[in-house]
Amino acid sequence: MQLGINLGYWGAGMDADNLAVAKEADRLGYSVCWAAEAYGSDAATVLTWVAAQTERIDVGSAIFQIPARQPAMTAMTAATLDSLSGGRFRLGLGVSGPQVSEGWYGVKFDKPLARTREYVEIVRKAMSRERLSYEGQHWTLPLPGGPGKPLKLTVHPEREYIPLYIAAIGPKNLEQTGEIADGALLIFPSAEHLEETAIQYLRAGREKAGKTLKGFDIVPTLPLALGEDKDVTTLADTFRPYTALYVGGMGSRKQNFYNQLARRMGFEAAATEIQDKYLAGDKEGAAAAIPHDLIDKTTLLGSVDRIADRMKEYAAAGVTTLTLAPAGFTLDERLAALRAGTEALERAGLA
Repeated sequence: MQLGINLGYWGAGMDADNLAVAKEADRLGYSVCWAAEAYGSDAATVLTWVAAQTERIDVGSAIFQIPARQPAMTAMTAATLDSLSGGRFRLGLGVSGPQVSEGWYGVKFDKPLARTREYVEIVRKAMSRERLSYEGQHWTLPLPGGPGKPLKLTVHPEREYIPLYIAAIGPKNLEQTGEIADGALLIFPSAEHLEETAIQYLRAGREKAGKTLKGFDIVPTLPLALGEDKDVTTLADTFRPYTALYVGGMGSRKQNFYNQLARRMGFEAAATEIQDKYLAGDKEGAAAAIPHDLIDKTTLLGSVDRIADRMKEYAAAGVTTLTLAPAGFTLDERLAALRAGTEALERAGLA
């Protein structure tokens, strides 16, 4: 099992620290550095900045939002980043959510699975440097009856094939991801529930494509907080606002994929209470309603030995790249958490 890091969003006053974390991860031998985007920092610029100041670590979008870019533009960005980084780019895609898609980008959040499938097909075709023509429900290239003609990408990526990942949570999205992608980006993953909440659907998708999970990259992201085992409850409490935001307020009441995931992990009553309080404006109450077990199952908390034991569970569940989000109030604390990740991997015998 390999390790990655996720730098999250930039522009919050910690950009220099984020770069230091990325450079240390590069030095420590982490396999990939992911950057996210929502409606603030964009991932492409961040990844270019990181790639320019690192040597070995891959850089990956987690994610490029599908409603933000036309598929041909995504292919252009992917090819350019792969070329500039010397073949170190991984393309992660996702549909985002209804609030961001419709509120920020002005793109209807309808038929996300069909839209994703078409998007991936166009991106792959463009990156292969075929002349681009496509007829689908959501995109037609070139536009009929006009001056457009099929064009070919002029940039040569460093590699013939750039790995493509999809961020997926729901069963249908997971199955399609297994069918059409090279890897899955997962969030709020519990090793105990990973088979029933994700991997069984990914496997079904691979089988639909006539493939197995061999070579398919399963990539969950977990916050990591280093500390004494006796302080695990306190460490977990630092993630209450983060968990409340996603389970309670990310998306609408009917379309909150994270809330639905918590329910599938057996936290139905808590998920309802968290969402009710969050949407009513009681964010502190929503955070307080989160069961400790939900946080502990979806993060890495405590000593290096405790984290190593948890890493063994994720490897046994089928994880191939474990992405860490090292937590801390200072840069030194984040770097210590980052180093603990590699130490834990070695103690677990997974390095």
